[in-house]
Amino acid sequence: MGSADIAFINTCKDILENGTWCREGVRPRWEDGTEACTIKKFGVVNRYDLSREFPLITIRPISLKLAVDELLWIWQKKSSNIKDLGSHIWDSWADENGSIGKAYGYQLGVKHQYKEGMFDQVDRVLYDLKNNPASRRIMTNIYTFADLHEMRLYPCAYSMTFNVVDGKLCAILNQRSQDMLAANAWNVAQYAALVMMLAQVSGLEPGELVHVIADAHIYDRHIPIVEELIKREVHESPKVTLDKSVTNFYDFRVEHFKVENYVHGEKIDKFPVAV
Repeated sequence: MGSADIAFINTCKDILENGTWCREGVRPRWEDGTEACTIKKFGVVNRYDLSREFPLITIRPISLKLAVDELLWIWQKKSSNIKDLGSHIWDSWADENGSIGKAYGYQLGVKHQYKEGMFDQVDRVLYDLKNNPASRRIMTNIYTFADLHEMRLYPCAYSMTFNVVDGKLCAILNQRSQDMLAANAWNVAQYAALVMMLAQVSGLEPGELVHVIADAHIYDRHIPIVEELIKREVHESPKVTLDKSVTNFYDFRVEHFKVENYVHGEKIDKFPVAV
């Protein structure tokens, strides 16, 4: 049983059995205008050892290529326009020009002054991993309070902290909010892929990814789907490899990831997304 399946199933069971309902002051709405209520757990922490396996869930299929495409849209292209994205997952939040405002990729691309010169957040991480791997200050944060009013959606996964341990790149992903059905397996795969890419171009091996979720929730209309998912057969994690010839982070493409022996359950029917 893979770590992604274990974490998803255990977290969802805990939410359903011991969670707290949020029915008042609810912001998100379903397409019909109904309040999108949730049952949640606070302070969920899941750990994934990337040196042992890639955490790609098997009880349902996840397209690693689409997940990596969104990650590169944010971390490599540093874009906030959905026209630069290969999927349509951000369509509901974009304005008439396709922009999600000063969110996600925009924040990673803003340059800041350091004693060594001007860097944006991604380039600073790359610089420190190569030049200061023992540093305890290698991190990114896109929750910029001064720009929140110009964001179409406040960042959910907002901070990464990197730490090198015995030649392995480890990371903590901090997330203020997690829609377990729509985003959990997707985000875990994305940030595991990010650690793999950053490790490779920095001469390191992938280590541990720690996922910290402040508000892990299941929407009311998602509960029957989640209940069905967590009863499914679990398979061994697939083998995920990265083209070793790539040595520059900005040269990575989705096709540089290879997924082998991916045995998974049936794709779930399209489900509603609260906005």
